Amino acid sequence: FQNLTSKEFLHNIFPHREILPKGLYIDLLKFFLNSDYRPSDKSSSKGVDSVIISNQHVELISKWVNKLEITDELTTSNKFKLLYRESRDGSGKQNNSFNKFREICKNRSHTIIVIKVKNSNGILGGYNPIEWKFDGNYGITKDSFIFFFKNSIENYVLSRVKNEKKAIYNGTYYHFGPSFDADLYVYRDIFDELRIGCEKNSYEENIEKINYSYVEEFEVFQIDV
Repeated sequence: FQNLTSKEFLHNIFPHREILPKGLYIDLLKFFLNSDYRPSDKSSSKGVDSVIISNQHVELISKWVNKLEITDELTTSNKFKLLYRESRDGSGKQNNSFNKFREICKNRSHTIIVIKVKNSNGILGGYNPIEWKFDGNYGITKDSFIFFFKNSIENYVLSRVKNEKKAIYNGTYYHFGPSFDADLYVYRDIFDELRIGCEKNSYEENIEKINYSYVEEFEVFQIDV
């Protein structure tokens, strides 16, 4: 990009400013205003290690975590560290359980779950700021949320918790994985297939139109806050 002329920037970069990652566009603009400018480490960081979400998703989810408006500038980017990927780490159909997920994620806090809906562009997920305990009790927090990208990053539903006493369910039944109460959870059906449950209960918005859909992949990230 640093070899582009001002004319090339005007014709090739500026028209696409709305779809470029905000940090990248700002760095490019600063460079053309000041040729001595060099991007910060945050701007030039590597992409997220995910087969489901992009850096644009990371930026938007980070804004939600920090309770910013979509138009606010993200001054501190949360790093997403991959903890678990179902296709890589999962017990799969070997024993019809979520044992590996629980082993890796137990006692981890500030985690993001992302779920790819099978045969769809839909992506669901949730943020759990407290530790996963898997002790059969509810985890209490006022800062969790769930979300659903319907078919693009612009078309989404964000649903923050309204009943903080039932924000997170630490289920012990081996057929069930991560659970944001009944509003969003992952489970294995009687045919050992991963599926999604969505029944509005403890969160503000209803995303249950994809209830009982099949899961293509799901990942868990831990973020620094």
